[in-house]
Amino acid sequence: MNTDLIIIGAGPGGYETAVRAAKAGLQVVVIEKEHLGGTCLNAGCIPTKCLCHSAEGLPPTHPQGRGEGASNYLAEAIARKNEVVEKLKAGVAQLMKTPGITLVEGEARFVDQHSVEVKTDSSILSFQSKNIIIATGSVTKFLPIPGAHAEGVVTSTELLNLTTLPQRLAVIGGGVIGLEFASIFQALGTQVTVIEFCKEVLPNFDRDLAKRLRTSLKKRGIEFHTGAAAKAISSPTPSIGGEKVLQVEFEEKGKLQSVEADVVLMAVGRAANLNSLNLADVGIETTPRGIVVDENMQTNVPGIYAIGDVNGLMQLAHAASAQGKVALANILNPSSQGGWEGAIIPAAVFTVPEAAMVGQTEEQLESAGTEYETHKAMYRANGKALAMEAEDGLVKILTDKEGKILGCHILGAHASDLIHEVALAMRLGGTIHDIADTVHAHPSLSEILLAAAEA
Repeated sequence: MNTDLIIIGAGPGGYETAVRAAKAGLQVVVIEKEHLGGTCLNAGCIPTKCLCHSAEGLPPTHPQGRGEGASNYLAEAIARKNEVVEKLKAGVAQLMKTPGITLVEGEARFVDQHSVEVKTDSSILSFQSKNIIIATGSVTKFLPIPGAHAEGVVTSTELLNLTTLPQRLAVIGGGVIGLEFASIFQALGTQVTVIEFCKEVLPNFDRDLAKRLRTSLKKRGIEFHTGAAAKAISSPTPSIGGEKVLQVEFEEKGKLQSVEADVVLMAVGRAANLNSLNLADVGIETTPRGIVVDENMQTNVPGIYAIGDVNGLMQLAHAASAQGKVALANILNPSSQGGWEGAIIPAAVFTVPEAAMVGQTEEQLESAGTEYETHKAMYRANGKALAMEAEDGLVKILTDKEGKILGCHILGAHASDLIHEVALAMRLGGTIHDIADTVHAHPSLSEILLAAAEA
C-alpha cells in the first residue's frame, strides 16, 4: 500500500503529527506496537501527575508506609490514575479516526528506505511512502551492575501499578523521574532514599535551584546520597522478620555504603527505542543518544525523519510534538528551513515544590563565557504564596546587559504554569523590561516574576 506519510509510533509526537498531516490533506498510516499515547500517556507524564495530585494533599504526618489505610489510599490513587489514562487513550483513539488516518497495530521494521513492513497478530503488511517519521520514543535504562534485574527492582512502569505501599523505597537516580517518584511516595508515607551519581540532583537544571529543591525534599523526610555510585543490588533475602529485603550498595566519598529497601526504582534515564527497526540495513545514522537528525528533524536519508525521544535531543513529550510540527512543515514544503527552537522548550519537575526551567542555566552561561545578570525574587515575599502556605521557592531570571532573557528557573508552587510567561517572552524576542512593564494581577503568584523582573 502506497501512502503520503508513514508514522512509526503513536505517542504525542506521532499522533499529533498524524492529525495535523491529515488535516493538511495527506493520507497517513500510523503504526503502533503497544499502546496509543505512548510512554507519556501510559507510563510517564500523565500517570505520574495523577499520583502527584493524589499525594500533594496529604499532611506531613501521613502514616509512614504502615497500616491498611496507607495501602488503601494508594489503591484508590492507582484506580483514579487508570481511569484518567483510559479516558485520554479513548480520546487518542478517536483522533486516529480522523479522515485520512489509517491506524495499524503491530511492530514495524524498514525493508528499504521507502518501505516499512508491519508484523500484526494475524499477518504481515507492507507500506510504502517517500516520507516516513520515526517516533518510537524511548525505553528505560538499567545500570550494568549485579542485581539490576533482581526481583523487587522496578522501572517507573511497575511502580505506577503497585497495589501495596512499600515501607522503604530506594531510588537510583536523582533526575526528573527519580525525584517525582521520591516526592510522591514520601508523601504517601514511604521512607525514601535517593542515590544520585552526579554531585547534585537534577543535573540538567540550574544548580542553585536543584540544591534548594533537594534541601526542601530532605526537610520532608527524603534521604539523599549525591556523588554516589550504585555498585550492586542484592537478590531478595529473608530479613530477621521473615520479610524480603533488597540491599543497594553504593560508593560515596570513597566509602562503600548500603541501604535496605523493599522496592528499588531504577531511574537512571531513558534510551532511544531503536529495537526491531532495522535502521542500519537502510543506512540511517545513529549514535548512542539516538537517531541523528538535522534542524528539520530529517535523518541522513532524505524523506526519513525522527522526532521525540528517539533522536535524543530532548526527552520531553511537548518537545516531540514541537519536532513533529517541524518535520511536517518540511514534508509539506521542502524549502522550509530550521524550525526547531530547542533552547525555548520549557521543562518541569512535578515534585513538592515544583521546579521549572527554560533556556540556559548559570553553569551553561559561565562555561560558554557569556556575561549575564541575575534577577531573583522569593516566594516568601509574595502575598498569594503566603496565603497558600507555599512560601518555599524562588524565581531566577538570567539576562544579558540589555535585558534579553537567556533563561529562567523557578522553584515553588505552580512553577510549571509560571514558566510559560517567560517562555513566551523569549519566543517573541521580549526582554525582562517587557515583563516589568506588564501589569500583573494582585494577588497572584505571577507577581513573583514581576518582582524578579524589577530586581
